[in-house]
Amino acid sequence: MCRYKHIERSIGEYIAGRYRRAVEVGIGNNPEAARLIAARGALKICTDIRPGIRHDGLAVVTDDIFEPDLRLYAGADLIYAVRPGVEMVPPLIALAGRVDSDLLVYHLGCEIYEDGGEIVDCGPVHLHRYRRRSP
Repeated sequence: MCRYKHIERSIGEYIAGRYRRAVEVGIGNNPEAARLIAARGALKICTDIRPGIRHDGLAVVTDDIFEPDLRLYAGADLIYAVRPGVEMVPPLIALAGRVDSDLLVYHLGCEIYEDGGEIVDCGPVHLHRYRRRSP
């Protein structure tokens, strides 16, 4: 378990150092990256499909990535997901396109979607950037 927290800290540090309004999709019971990003003032909200998820100090909203409420993501410069199911990646890409944000994904194991997008090295962790926002 300690190793996983190190991964999430690396993800959180990378995002907090480069983005100003990030949204985590599918936070579940794993708030480590979001907590770090929030502590640095760069987290907009977190979402999950399951209602009732709460993490102290984090705004968690119920939303379905397959039918997202675009108002939740408007103004985000980054949408990210930590270990989402691969079936979530196409709607994440579509959502990032609709709100014009970057999309970063940390995959479970060696799972990737299509060509894996652009590999982003953030230390001991590799993220997959599936979309870049407009300049």
